This record gives sequence, structure tokens and C-alpha cells, in this order.
Amino acid sequence: MPRARYQKRGGQTGWMEVTAMIATNIVETISATRLKANLIQSLLSFSFDFGGLLTGTLLVLYFDVVKEVPWALILFPGILSVRGAVGGFFSGHLSTGLHLGTVRASYTKNTKDFHSLLYATITLALFSGLTVGIGTSVFGVFLWNATIIDFLELLAIIIATVALSVLFVSPLTMAFSVLSFRRGLDPDIIVYPITSTLSDIINTACYIFSLNMFFETGHLGNYLIGILDLVFVSVVVYILVKNVREKKFSMMIKEFLLTLLFVTVIVNFTGSFLDKISTRLHNGTEIFVIYPALITTIGGVGSIIGSTATTKLALGIIKPSFSSIRQHLDEIGGSWIASIIMFTLYSIISSAASGTTALSGLLKFLAQLLTANILSVSAMVIVAYAVAISTYRRGLDPDNFVIPIESSLADSMMTLSLLTALTVIV
Repeated sequence: MPRARYQKRGGQTGWMEVTAMIATNIVETISATRLKANLIQSLLSFSFDFGGLLTGTLLVLYFDVVKEVPWALILFPGILSVRGAVGGFFSGHLSTGLHLGTVRASYTKNTKDFHSLLYATITLALFSGLTVGIGTSVFGVFLWNATIIDFLELLAIIIATVALSVLFVSPLTMAFSVLSFRRGLDPDIIVYPITSTLSDIINTACYIFSLNMFFETGHLGNYLIGILDLVFVSVVVYILVKNVREKKFSMMIKEFLLTLLFVTVIVNFTGSFLDKISTRLHNGTEIFVIYPALITTIGGVGSIIGSTATTKLALGIIKPSFSSIRQHLDEIGGSWIASIIMFTLYSIISSAASGTTALSGLLKFLAQLLTANILSVSAMVIVAYAVAISTYRRGLDPDNFVIPIESSLADSMMTLSLLTALTVIV
């Protein structure tokens, strides 16, 4: 049975008592109270998405440098998506592990499960970078007549970027997970939306740094990037040699690789959509400034819906059936309303920053963003919940799939929805 297998992985006892207690508490709490609590926590986590404006600003400031390299803009969503997928994998397991007790709310002396998770995250960061780099190169043969030199340069940049990202983002994810859990907040709602924003800022900075180092500093920059790549690859090889026979580590790697194939295809379509938006807007800096914030917020909605669902499934609060989504409407409603509030604020801030003062211009831009929100969130609600239910029913660990799939798909859905809204509302 799927549930039995998932329980065995958690290694917990007394789940029936825990489930009964939590189910009783939920029944005794009115829906309006739960909706308000989810809305407040969602707004708290989404408030960090304003940091995505810094990501967009970095992109705009270095836009000319990025455009000089034929594949750089197309690869940019892939950089954010694969690191978001791996980051979602890490935060999803941390959140569930903290709830189940398989991960301690401690920065030191943690469990074996935690160390297996950390090693898997580092390994998957490299695998994800290589896979997306290869995928982008294949697309590049058709899009810009990519050569073998383009392929080697692209791989060098993406490996350096994910290496730097792992160094900075993983400790932050662990810190927010432990801090939120200790403060009585739900890490399923708090952690990924916050860390994904910080991750986007850090990943963008690492990406621009790697591009500048490789293309603007001559042979010295090439050598430094090469050394960084070699060190990171060596670390991953060492991890594989030491842990390849460890059951939990191997299972996480194998199951995530299935997700990675899906992510690779999706992120390349996202890059193509972004390139079309760039062509359509010509000088649409108001879109590029808020673009990372938009995709982060939509990814946050999906992560809240998916991560809370996986925890409820693990605790036995909901049945592994899509009809149980009716018991999840508070999480869906709270996060969706919070995203609409954020999109409204983004439109105001972006319009003011771009010098749009006319009410008609502001309302048109707001209509475009809210249309994109409705289209993308509607899709993400279905995707996140369906992935959680379907993977659980098949005896797989939903945390290996839900956030990685929904986060990468959220980037594509938001980009496609934005392109649709800009096309329809002119």
C-alpha cells in the first residue's frame, strides 16, 4: 500500500494518535479562522517576494551584457527554475521531516536523514545544471545555430552558477526552516516562498557574476570558472562514491531524476516565451523588473498548496483522492488572495518606477497582471494538488516531485500567461 511505504520511510510510530488529535483540532477550528491564518502567513512569506524586484533590477542593469551572449537570456529562466526545483526538493523534505521528527530543528548534530537529504541536494544541483545546459544547447541548435563552443561555454557558466548557489542558498533554507518551526509557524507555508525569493536574487547575482567573469575578464576569468567547475564536480563525485549505496540517498536521487527530465523540457519553453516577451515589448523594463517577483509568487502559491498537501497526506489527515481538495480550500484561498494582493502592489510599484502616471496606463497594466494571475494560479492549483495525490498513491515520496514540478511549471505558466495577457490586453 502506498501509505504503508511512505510511513516506513518516515520511520514514525503512533501516527494514528497524532492523526486523530490533529483531525480533531481541525474540526474544532472554523474555516474562516483557518483561511485568515493561511492568508496572514502567505502574505508574510510573499512579502519577501519584493526582493524579486532586486532580481529584476539586476537583470535590467546587466541586460546589455546578457543580450550579447545568444543563449544567456534563454538560459536565465532555466537557471532560476532548476535551482528552484532543487531548492523546493530541499525545503519540501525539510518541512515534512520537521513535522514528522525525521529532521531535528537544530543547526548541528542533525539526523542521518538530514545528511542524506543535504548530500542529495548538492548532487542534484549539479545534475540539474548539466541537464538544463544540455537541453538548452539542443534547443539552441534550432534557435540560434549553436556550436560546440557555445555548448562548452554554456556548461561552464551553469555549473559555476549552481556551485555558487549551493554554497549560499542551502544554509539559508536550513536556517529559515529551523527558525520558522521553532517560532510555531508552518514551514510548509513559510520556507519555500521566502527562500525562493532569496534564491532568485542570489542565483541571478551568481549567474551575472559567472557571465562577467567568463566573458569580460579574459583568460584569467576562464581559468577561475574552470577551477570552480572542477572543484564542484569533484565534491559531487566524492559524495556519490560515499553514499551511492545508502538507500534513502539513492531513492531521492532516482525519483528526482524523473522530475528533472520534465523540468528540463519545461524550462527551455520558458526561455523561449521570455524571449518572445522581450521581442514584443522592446523596452518593457516595467515587466523585466517585476518578472522574477511574479514567477516567485506564483511558485510560492503552488508550493504552499503542494507542501501542505504532502504533510496532510503523510499525517493521514486527507485521503489520497483529488476530491479531498475540498478539505484544502483554506490553503488554496489564503495563498491565492495573498498573490492577488501582491500582484496589485507589483503593478503600482512597477508603474511608478517606469514613470507611468496616467490612470489608464496603470489600470491596463494591473489588468494584464491580474489576468496572468488568474490563468497561472488556476493551473497551479490543479497541478500541485494532482501531483501530490498521484505520487502518493503510487507509493512515491511526494516531496521528491511536488515542489520541483510545480515550481518549474509555475515559471512557464506565469511566463505564458503573461505573454497571453500582454497579447490580449493592448
